[in-house]
This record gives sequence, C-alpha cells and structure tokens, in this order.
Amino acid sequence: MTASPRVAVFRPDDQRLETAVELLESLGATPVADPMLAVEPAGSTPRSDADAVVFTSTTGVDLVADAGWTPGDATVCAIGETTADALRDAGFDVDVVPETYTSAGLVEALAGEVEGARVELARSDHGSAVLVDGLFDAGAYVHETVLYRLVRPDDAGDSVELAAAGDLDAALFTSSLTVEHFLEAATERGVREAAIDGLNEAVIGAIGPPTERTAESNGIGVDVVPETADFDRLSRATLARLRSK
Repeated sequence: MTASPRVAVFRPDDQRLETAVELLESLGATPVADPMLAVEPAGSTPRSDADAVVFTSTTGVDLVADAGWTPGDATVCAIGETTADALRDAGFDVDVVPETYTSAGLVEALAGEVEGARVELARSDHGSAVLVDGLFDAGAYVHETVLYRLVRPDDAGDSVELAAAGDLDAALFTSSLTVEHFLEAATERGVREAAIDGLNEAVIGAIGPPTERTAESNGIGVDVVPETADFDRLSRATLARLRSK
C-alpha cells in the first residue's frame, strides 16, 4: 500500500462528491473521483392525496423542495437520517425514520401502520422492489413517482483503467448502480476481467447489503459493509481495513 492510498469514489458530481473528496483527503487518502451517476430530473412531484410519502434520498428531497411541493397532512418518511436531515433542512417535519437505514428497515417500521393506507414512494427510477413488495404485503396501496433518473456520465471510467492496472488501493461503492455502471464502463473499455481482478486485490467497501450482493454476484469480493449505511462510516471503515493489511 502507498503512503497515501488511492481510493476510488463514485458519488454524483455535485456537493456529495466534493464532500467525499474532502473527507478522504482528511483521512490521508488520495481520492480518485470518478462519478458513476448523473441525475436527470423527471419534472414530477409526489401525489397530493397520499396518506404517507416515503423519501429515499437527499436528491429527491431537493427536487421536491425546489418544485414547491408540500406534504399536506401526509406522514413523511425518510429511509435514513441523512435523508431526514435534508427534509428538515427543507422545512418538512419527519414522522418516521427506521432503526435500520434500508428499504427492509423502512418496511419493518411501517408494516403495522399502513394497512389500507395510500403510500407514495418518491424516488429514482432505480428504486428497490423491496419497498413496493413489502408495503403491498403490509396492506398498503402503493404508488411510485419517479422524481429523477440515474444515468452513467459519458466520461465516467478513469477508475476502471486504474483498477485494471492494479493501481487502486480501495474502492467505495455507494449503490448497486455504481457497481453496475463501473462494470459497464469496464466492458466498454475492454478491461472488465482485469478491472475485477484489480478490485479483488484492493479493499472494497459497499455501503449496504444490497450493494454488497450486487458486487459479489459480479465477482467482486466485498471487504467492508458498515453497520449503518453512511458514507463517512464506509470511508473510515474501509481505510481502517486497508491500513490493517
């Protein structure tokens, strides 16, 4: 390992990437900023007749706040504290935050409360089916509004070349889609197998079990999954594992 390890980070090219780079630098790493996601707003807002509205990202919160949407009397639910903080910053009261910051955790938190209720899922076009299926099984009438689409930027992929050359010390995957887009970029550049081999020589962090499963189903071994789906904890835990090797 180099004195200042190279760590790939795949956050969207906005404040989240800037914050991630600053954090990694403060932890003594050399960030390889390679945005694997770009946000395309869909121009939609959640339905106004819902009994409960579920938000799964700060991006969705920002979009509805900018559009002037208000929840009315609906119960406002956030998948985790980061999303809840964004809702509060936008002036919304937050009624439900699960103990476990995952789709399954949110289903568990709502399961006894939504029978016969109209539940609106306000999220990206790549939302997990876990929420839809779990809330439907709990007796809710589930409607989904796509607030934005997640696409791979045309110029993404610098980290792919580094991985294929064995020049990455660690990589931080923050969603299943970042894994999929990384592999798409590797395939297009003709280095998929070499890139996977390079990742398997590095320390790989996944922000949660769904991301871990996507990585491992594609032959990428995951070394670190933080107990809480939080980028700060993911970064610190991954660097701690790297330095312990």
